[in-house]
Amino acid sequence: MRILFYVGIAALASFLTPAAAACPADNSGIRVPSGFCIRVVAKNLGPLRHLAIRENGMIYAIMTSPRHGGGVVALHQAEPGRVDKIRYFGKVRGTGIALYKRFLYLGENTRIVRYRLDRGKLVPSGPAAVVVSGFPRQYQHGSKSLAIDENGNLYVNVGAPSNACQRRDRVPGSRGIFPCPLLQSHGGIWRFRAARTGQVFGTAARYATGIRNIVALAWDSRTHALYTAMMGRDQLHGNWPDLYSVAQNAELPGEEFFRVVEGGNYGWPYCYFDSRIERLVLAPEYGGNGRKAGYCTKYLEPLFAFPAHWSPEAMVFYHRREFPRRYRGGAFVAFHGSWNRAPLPQRGFVVAFVPWKQDRPGSDWRVFASGFAGRNPVMSPGAARFRPVGLAVGSAGGLYVADSQRGWIWRIYWGGEPADGGSGRSPG
Repeated sequence: MRILFYVGIAALASFLTPAAAACPADNSGIRVPSGFCIRVVAKNLGPLRHLAIRENGMIYAIMTSPRHGGGVVALHQAEPGRVDKIRYFGKVRGTGIALYKRFLYLGENTRIVRYRLDRGKLVPSGPAAVVVSGFPRQYQHGSKSLAIDENGNLYVNVGAPSNACQRRDRVPGSRGIFPCPLLQSHGGIWRFRAARTGQVFGTAARYATGIRNIVALAWDSRTHALYTAMMGRDQLHGNWPDLYSVAQNAELPGEEFFRVVEGGNYGWPYCYFDSRIERLVLAPEYGGNGRKAGYCTKYLEPLFAFPAHWSPEAMVFYHRREFPRRYRGGAFVAFHGSWNRAPLPQRGFVVAFVPWKQDRPGSDWRVFASGFAGRNPVMSPGAARFRPVGLAVGSAGGLYVADSQRGWIWRIYWGGEPADGGSGRSPG
């Protein structure tokens, strides 16, 4: 297994180019590969999280707090990228969102609800029905990201309310608890039925474990598998300064990209992934010294890893034909940007692309869209102009990106001549 941990700045600069002259002039400073265009779809919508788009082009985004009386914003497009109606609805707030058949599923921190979407109508007329209730209340990593497969299985992230399952969370020198009791009801993926209401959270529905927290979660309809990018643990230097330098803290651990299998155990909190030596190593809370693997060899390793602390927030697979052939079947991942690299500059704030080769992801991922932060360096995440947080593929093949900082949505589309069987220029 080859792991690509570091992407050179020179390589990124050669891959990313400003939008072509024929593209809209107002690209917000976002850079996309040559041949692509980016258009602002909407601004100042509220604290956006994940996105979903219906086959008729209607856009839905859940928010972390309500605006204008609703926690979901709905946008009607007169044509791709041109919004003519914006409506708010739903007494909800959260992160996860998914479409399945005629229902819109929403992930709040302690429950999953759904609205029935009537044909041709932007906003649902009926109340929300509770699909799953009883998720534990927690003060960190409470976001419920969602994915639904073609058979109606509903996958839900239940993050761990801890950094590394220490006796005293995030306290320097505090040892880890073994076995970690949090894994009974946190730190994994739970599976339910999308078509069934009134389900209650419980350990019997646990699908996979040993996963600290994931917000970027997606089902791939072509390979029929669930994939995620995990947010790795924090504060290696802050909690264990004798073992890790400030520089090592900024570069460790890698944000793991893996295929989630039923019954799989991915090693949190006992292990983390060291991208320099390309394997899981024992966490310092459990006797690790930054080098030894110990019992980490029994856990499932990632397919590859992204740079540390970039905070993967959303993932979507591209199975349309509007983008050039090299993008088909691959995954786009939105990175919200880091906070745990201080006092060094923060990084991330990009959308990356992961190509698929022979039904598995290649480690040669690349940055697809950058410039969201608006400045360089970024010393704190709040200083970034935009922070990518949601992704969706539109009905006309464009890639939509949502921002949590100012509530903007963009559409990235192929604006070049037909290439690799692509369909050529798509309307703005």
